[in-house]
Amino acid sequence: MGNQNSTATITNEKATAITHTTAVLPHSARRIIQNFLLIWLDANFDESDSDFKNSLQNLRKIVASITTFKDAQQCVSFLSEIKNEKVFMIVSGALGRQVAPKLQVMPQLEAIYVFCGNKSYHEEWAKTIPKVKGVYTAIKPICQALEIDRQRCDQAMIPVSFNG
Repeated sequence: MGNQNSTATITNEKATAITHTTAVLPHSARRIIQNFLLIWLDANFDESDSDFKNSLQNLRKIVASITTFKDAQQCVSFLSEIKNEKVFMIVSGALGRQVAPKLQVMPQLEAIYVFCGNKSYHEEWAKTIPKVKGVYTAIKPICQALEIDRQRCDQAMIPVSFNG
């Protein structure tokens, strides 16, 4: 949990009082520091849909920002311009089948999570793409996998020095 400290000094002619306050911020209110981007590609996004809004809300507990695309070509162009950050990607099954073979050779792409309605169908092609971490039919398991991969990515970026 993140802590937030504050000090207040109250002064009048006769006394001075100093108070210290420590507030434990809930997980969702803490500033999320990240070393990666999350991209979500799905041609059927409906931003007014409550399931979509709920999915974004769950993902924002793990990542600070999410870039969404409906167009595969725009997404590929955006991804190819990223040079110094790691990227995690959620993709629909239909678009994933089209773009995953092209995307998986990009060094900035860390992992692909396929979000679809027909898990067994999409697992067939997905198992041939090493960067596909799984095929999912619900957002919560994607969030769990993303959290594990985010922690792994953060740990890999911690510098290690050997004093000998």
